[in-house]
This record gives sequence, structure tokens and C-alpha cells, in this order.
Amino acid sequence: MIERYSRPEMVAIWSDQKKYETWLKVELSACEALVKAGEMPQAALDEIREKAEIDPARIDALEKVVKHDVIAFLTSVTEKVGESGRFIHLGMTSSDVLDTALALLIREASDILIADLEDLLEALKTQAIRYKKTLMIGRSHGIHGEPITFGLKLCHWYEETKRNLVRLNEAKQIVSVGKISGAMGTYAHISPEIEQYVCDQLGLTPEPVSSQIVHRDRHAQFMQSLALIASSLERFSVEIRHLQRTEVGEAEEPFEVGQKGSSAMPHKRNPVSTENISGLSRVIRANASAALENIPLWHERDISHSSVERLILPDSTVLLDYMLKRFTNMIRRIVVYPERMRKNMDMTGGTLYSQKILLRLIQTGMERETAYAIVQKTAMEIFENGGSFQSAISANPSVSKHLTRSEIDACFDPWQYLQHLETSYERVFGKGYEKS
Repeated sequence: MIERYSRPEMVAIWSDQKKYETWLKVELSACEALVKAGEMPQAALDEIREKAEIDPARIDALEKVVKHDVIAFLTSVTEKVGESGRFIHLGMTSSDVLDTALALLIREASDILIADLEDLLEALKTQAIRYKKTLMIGRSHGIHGEPITFGLKLCHWYEETKRNLVRLNEAKQIVSVGKISGAMGTYAHISPEIEQYVCDQLGLTPEPVSSQIVHRDRHAQFMQSLALIASSLERFSVEIRHLQRTEVGEAEEPFEVGQKGSSAMPHKRNPVSTENISGLSRVIRANASAALENIPLWHERDISHSSVERLILPDSTVLLDYMLKRFTNMIRRIVVYPERMRKNMDMTGGTLYSQKILLRLIQTGMERETAYAIVQKTAMEIFENGGSFQSAISANPSVSKHLTRSEIDACFDPWQYLQHLETSYERVFGKGYEKS
């Protein structure tokens, strides 16, 4: 069922066919190394290359009997190869194949997710520049604060996505390690030179010191990076969901032709994409928690991590690929209502400019507590009775004694709050970014 959520390329990475092909790639690299070390004849390698085939159905049938996936795989391949098959897996243990191959699969999945993040960055940058000067109210605790722009909000998302890209690249590097060190990781039956050759051929780094496995803190870090990306997507999605509320109405998801929001209420346009992303992010965070539980294994290894990874790695990478593509498409087509943003800014009677009045009074020499009490009392009266904060504060003798009418009026310019907007944009996009 998970396959319906992602592109075929990502789903294919976690197919049985791809898994067994990757196992065979590791085994063939080890055979090459054995030939170079003089421990295996070239003719045997040639025969293995010529005759080795992947037969998932046969492997599954064998596994039902032997109850061991790697043995079933080796038996199936050896049946095809014949006598030369005795050199396959020489001196190795199952985890040499499993963990080295897993690194290759995770790396391939990471490359897709990295491309997804780069696409999202491009979409966010385009919209951040487009809405750079689209005024809206900033909120804290869900309550009106001071003016910002919608573009600035998107700058926040862009910068956070950049950090997620850095984290994913680092996690990809951390997990891109191979291990061909034998049953306890001591190279008792195979030399470190074989491991080095295999890793070099596959573009991996040898695990500096392994037990029977590559230790699972590496995979946990990878999963944490996926969970952070998912959580960021949820944060962005929750914001869009809030802005789409009827009472707010400042931005919304695109609503497709023919789309319906409710089986009962034909007027509904629900934020289904962002709600979907919020829900799926919980799955990935839960999977990341399971990855942490995989770290404390018994002694040199047990296989309690194996069953978990068969679920959490495919599911999380497939889901995140889907989430990133869906969110990026939504950002490219997001619907923004600048007039509603301005209307909402004015709904509190201008009280959002209270800090400017406060600071101007302090600059004239008034004590902060006194100035705060005057401004707060006037703002509360506007909240309770309505009216114009600008008119009320101008009529207050305690204020007019310190500030002229023109000085007061100057405090009600929203762009005073955004005089350093360009600095933020240059810090995020660089000084050469395309301005608008």
C-alpha cells in the first residue's frame, strides 16, 4: 500500500529484486578482491559473473525452508553458478553483505530526497521573492504582534530547509559505510584489504571498527534527519492550515477543478494536503524513535533491528519523498490574499503599532513602566470599545505632552518595522539574489 505514495524510482530501491541485486554486487566485489589477493582463480570469478542470476521466487521458496534470507540467496545463486559458487561469501558473514548493501540502498534513497529538498528550496525562493513586500500581521501565541511580510515567512522556511539539506547530506555520509570483517568483526577469516577494496569499488568508507554489524547509531542519525525534515514540513503545513481558516483567510492550498471538500457541505475547501503532511510526519517521527531503539543490541549483535529496518527505512523514505513532492507542488501554486492580509492587520484598530509609541515615549525621557501603562491602557480601551488606537493615543495628554502629532503619526507606518527586510533577504539568499 505504501507504494502508491511515491515515485517508482524510490519504491524500486526497496524491492526484493533491487535488494538481491545489491547483495550480489557486494559479493562480486568481494570475489574480485579475493582474485587480486590470489585467494580465488580468475576463471571462477568469470564463471560467477556469467552465470549468477537473481531469482526472487526461488530465494523466497528456499527461505521458507532454511529460515535465513542470506543463506537462501547464496543457495539460489550457487545453484545457477555451479562449482565456482564455493568462492562466493568466502570468509564473510551475513551482515557483511546486509549492512554494506543497505548503505548503498540508503545512499540511493538519500540522493532522491536531496533532489526533492533542492526542488523545494527553489520553489520557496521563488515565492519568497514574489511576496517579499506583501504585508501581513506577525503573530505570537496566535495573537496579533507586529507587521511582517509573507515573503519573510517563506524566508524562514527556506533557511530551515537549507539546514535540513545539510543534515541529510551529513547523515548520508555517516551511513555510507561498508563492513567486510567477518563474524565478530575481527577479520579472522578475511583480511582488511578485502574490505578496503570492496568499499573503494562501491564508493563507501570502511567501518573503522565493527562488531558483527555496522552499529545502528549511524542509521538512527539518518532516521532523525528524515524526522526533522518531516517535522519542518509539518510546521510549514500547520502555518498554511492556520492561514486558510475561514476567520483568517490569508492564504490557502490550491483547490483543483473538480475537487470536492465535503460529502455533506458543498461549500467546503479543506486544507487536505497540509493535513495529510501533518499526519504522515507523525509516522516518520515514530519510525525515528524505533531507529533509536535499534541502537542497544546484545553484545556483538542480535537481529532485533532487522525486522524494524525492513519497515521503517522503506516506509520513511517513500513517505518523505511523497511529502516533499506534494508540499513543493503546493508551494508553487499557493493562493495568497494580500487584501485580506491588510484587512486583518487593521482589525485591532492599529494597536499593533503600540511598541513604536512605547519606545518613542521612552526616548523622550519617560520611565518605561509609566510609558507602558499609558500605552497598554489605551490599547485595552480600543480592544474593549473599538475605535482608532492612533486617534486615542494622539488625544492622550500624557502622550501629546511628549510627542507631536506628526511624531505620533510616523509610528503608524508598517514599513518602519521592515526597514531591515533587505538584510534578512541577503543573509538568506546572498547579495546577488534576484530582487523584486
